[in-house]
Amino acid sequence: MESTTDVDAVLKKAHVDKAIGAETLRMMQGVLDLTKQSAGDIMIAAPSMDVVNIEDPMEDILSFVINIAHSRYPVYEGERENIIGILHTKDLIKLQKAPELNLRTLLRPTVWIPESKGLVDLLREFRRNRSHMCIVVDEFGRVAGLVTIEDVLEEIVGEIEDEFDTQEDTGEIFALSDGSYRVSGRTELIEVLKAFDIELTKSEEAEEFNTIGGLIAHEMGYVPRRGEIFVLGQHKFEAMHTKSGVVKWFRVRKNSASIN
Repeated sequence: MESTTDVDAVLKKAHVDKAIGAETLRMMQGVLDLTKQSAGDIMIAAPSMDVVNIEDPMEDILSFVINIAHSRYPVYEGERENIIGILHTKDLIKLQKAPELNLRTLLRPTVWIPESKGLVDLLREFRRNRSHMCIVVDEFGRVAGLVTIEDVLEEIVGEIEDEFDTQEDTGEIFALSDGSYRVSGRTELIEVLKAFDIELTKSEEAEEFNTIGGLIAHEMGYVPRRGEIFVLGQHKFEAMHTKSGVVKWFRVRKNSASIN
């Protein structure tokens, strides 16, 4: 066989002949796609990374970690590009048991990879280093973004449910300690409009949507990537967690530009 296209054709025929199931076909096609992609293709871009400032008060760090709810965070000192290690959320428990510990002592080593690193090689890198997160750098050595082992695996198996995912069909709205809100992209539009006292414009009302994610994707013309912002009424809706082509969670803040 000369290419992955040939392999894909064989897999599809095997599925038609009922030699393999639909799920097996999808996963094997995911493996083929993996060979064509690099870390730069799936990374979370640097401006959208949730990072911890080592110089912030511990109280602020804890609040940030609880609100964002990731299991790992890049930690920087001074400038955001100066990543000094990776913080595992579970390690913060050690500070509760031993307050004399310094946060620096809890940091795990940073694994650095180039944007061009293939995803197959990256999987080997994760296993070799026993790490779940890598920091991606561009050709000039600047921080370009980050990629996790979950990001790579989802290219094969599809969406992996995590602590952000909920089973409720209507979604939810959560108030955060900094005054913002975390809103599920599948929350019914009418609930969001009522919660934030938003009135749609005539153009926004022209189409009917069931969810806030559907409305925003339509108005932007595409599904926003993590960190992108859409202004609705007097609020900013920032895409904070995107998976499988939909926004799972928005962070909603009052739009300061609209406040007199």
